[in-house]
Amino acid sequence: MEKPLNTLVYKRTHRGDPDESGVFGIHDCMGRVRRWAFEAAVGVGGKKPDRGHEDIANKINWIGIRPFKKEAGGKGPRVEFEHFLLLEEDGPHIRDLAPKLYRHMFEDQHVRAVLSRSLPREMQDEIRGILRLAGENNHTRKSRRSPEERFPQRRRC
Repeated sequence: MEKPLNTLVYKRTHRGDPDESGVFGIHDCMGRVRRWAFEAAVGVGGKKPDRGHEDIANKINWIGIRPFKKEAGGKGPRVEFEHFLLLEEDGPHIRDLAPKLYRHMFEDQHVRAVLSRSLPREMQDEIRGILRLAGENNHTRKSRRSPEERFPQRRRC
């Protein structure tokens, strides 16, 4: 059995961070959480996103695997990923792919962010299934842009 990646799963309130280029923290969102030790990340739309972003609610919005962190000022490092898949409002509903994780985050505990290593095995298995979406979509993002292009002025969250 494959060793599970310690995965950050967190609720989002809006699109735009990460942006299309895959930079998590481009607008300094989830600052301290970006410092946590994780090997993958999954952004899930919260139940009540910001006005104009309601279409991301309860959906898997993005997946990043194998992070590279770079200090850039602000609340936390900016993070890029070896593998990055941006789904936004087109992502599957988390309840469909990970019903136990959904219950944990949205009904039982109402947590904003969690690391998979702290969860029971069955939830870790569900997260592994979510991470497979990035591999199935065969989307490997390798940036050719300069740091200035990758890390433009940020919007405060």
